[in-house]
Amino acid sequence: MKKLLKFLGEALFPEDFTCEICGTETFGSHLCPRCEKGVVLNNGNVCPVCGRKNAIPEICTECKAEAPLFEKAVSAFVYEGCGTALIAKFKNGGAYLKDYFAMLIAEKLPSLPPIDSIVYVPMTKKARAKREYNQAELLAESISEKTGIPVIKDAVIKTKDTSEQKKLSQTQRAENLKHCFKAEKKDEIKGKSLLLVDDVLTTGATANAICKRLYKAGASHIYFASVASVEYKPKPRKN
Repeated sequence: MKKLLKFLGEALFPEDFTCEICGTETFGSHLCPRCEKGVVLNNGNVCPVCGRKNAIPEICTECKAEAPLFEKAVSAFVYEGCGTALIAKFKNGGAYLKDYFAMLIAEKLPSLPPIDSIVYVPMTKKARAKREYNQAELLAESISEKTGIPVIKDAVIKTKDTSEQKKLSQTQRAENLKHCFKAEKKDEIKGKSLLLVDDVLTTGATANAICKRLYKAGASHIYFASVASVEYKPKPRKN
């Protein structure tokens, strides 16, 4: 946590006297004490498959019921509280956060098998033009700089815009993503062990849709890395 706070406070944010998350006065610091405590690193018990925070270090019920198409995933912090605010900032003008997030992900990669190349979740040309950058692409490039693992640019393209995923159920998310991804660079994908990168892992619907295309293009193994992931919370049992 000390490394997190030091990096946020000294290297990432523009000089200011207000908290980057809540906007309160900090008298020279970049995050107020409350927001510093609100970034939860994903260093505790996790599901060994999806990598999400879990009460115990065992495979979560969701992965047991329907395993994701990637073989294993890691994430830097839990998608809650101030971590959620940092992700929102990354997507909306805070492109400079890529290097900090990439540093945290790079520290997690030794827990994965050897990786040949990095790929990333794509955006349509229209969506990318609106945001002015693809945050997953920036993240992949920064991870590559820190690890020496090459990025396959535009390994997957998104052919149509889709409804916002967070407003949909898990079944609706999968349906929403049907036929909207296409694998390119098949000669570079074939036989390779790939790391698929995105900013957040929620249900895994987007990752699964892309994994289908990558496996069809000949990928041998696919792993997944995200800045944050949603904590696994088992559904209450019905009496």
